[in-house]
Amino acid sequence: MRNSIIKFPVPANEPVKAYLAGSPERVALEAELERQYNTVVDIPIIIGGKEIRTGDVGEVRCPHEHGHVLARYHKVSEKEVQMAVEAAMKAWQEWSKTDWTVRAGIVMKMAELLATKYRPIMNAACMLGQSKNIYQAEIDSACETIDFFRYNVHYASKIYEMQPKDGVGNINHTEYRPLEGFVLAVTPFNFTSIASNLCMTPVLMGNVAVWKPSTTSLLSNYYLMQLYKEAGLPDGVVNFLPGSGALIGKVCTQSKYFAGIHFTGSTATFKSLWQQACSNLDNYISYPRLVGETGGKDFIFVHHSADPKAVATAAFCGAYEFQGQKCSAASRMYIPKSLWPEVLEGIKRMAAEVKMGDVRDASNFINAVIDEASFDKCKSYID
Repeated sequence: MRNSIIKFPVPANEPVKAYLAGSPERVALEAELERQYNTVVDIPIIIGGKEIRTGDVGEVRCPHEHGHVLARYHKVSEKEVQMAVEAAMKAWQEWSKTDWTVRAGIVMKMAELLATKYRPIMNAACMLGQSKNIYQAEIDSACETIDFFRYNVHYASKIYEMQPKDGVGNINHTEYRPLEGFVLAVTPFNFTSIASNLCMTPVLMGNVAVWKPSTTSLLSNYYLMQLYKEAGLPDGVVNFLPGSGALIGKVCTQSKYFAGIHFTGSTATFKSLWQQACSNLDNYISYPRLVGETGGKDFIFVHHSADPKAVATAAFCGAYEFQGQKCSAASRMYIPKSLWPEVLEGIKRMAAEVKMGDVRDASNFINAVIDEASFDKCKSYID
């Protein structure tokens, strides 16, 4: 019997480690980079906690070293997607009724595991598989992911706290029910933290997920699945489906148990999923919730009182960290003419000084874009 009121206070942000040469975190990370670089991981489909291997295999390669294979992954067919939906709905029977504080405790355990045991594992996988430098990996696959876990638990407690006022002679109480189906999580390559959050936010609130990870971030996302399991997440609450997004989206949106999409990616893909959901609306047992971020254009607005050196540094880092592959990457600037010459010179100076290359060399600020299609697209802008 639970007769206590549990509160989760506002957490502190996870401290960003410095990774100075010879520091414990740097030594641990370098050892893990070496291990992962020299290991070819066999990434299975994971449905209901079971590993499935179809034999239809693709490769995960370092974006900055095209010839080096990090992993081989098994692709789903329509059969496996149907199995994932069934496994999710089976898990829903128990998970949707699990006390929210138990769910919160599992998510808090995920944060603790990532802050300790899994920190070098996740950062190394993010660096090698997604070509992020040490700092970019640390603020994403470690700190931001940890913060998502902890802050989501806090804000879930705030949601559950919101109750109606009592009336005369009666007590009013609101139950927040999970969705009556599964959530399709379609996640991007550029933030491991977002890949985790698009699954774990619905899961924290009692929902179950069918997860379509980006093909270009499979290594770090596979390690996330291992972290979830070790933290105590029941089998089938999250089902991991590498493979064709078009196939997975088609099968999932045709299911009567399709209850929502949690999406980050291209506008075209989200429009396609939305259209599929609309065309199948009569089949569903409830109206699906569609939540998506499809990017945009971020700008810098400079006041005439600003320090030109500070503006140049912020603009250069904002635009070119992680090769500009962020929804937060600056792509335009509104600046007084009087400041522009000095700011431009500062940006050009930094561009001439920064190094580009392999993520395992900590002196490299810029690494590789995620794949050949991205490279060709960037080159077309220059041309």
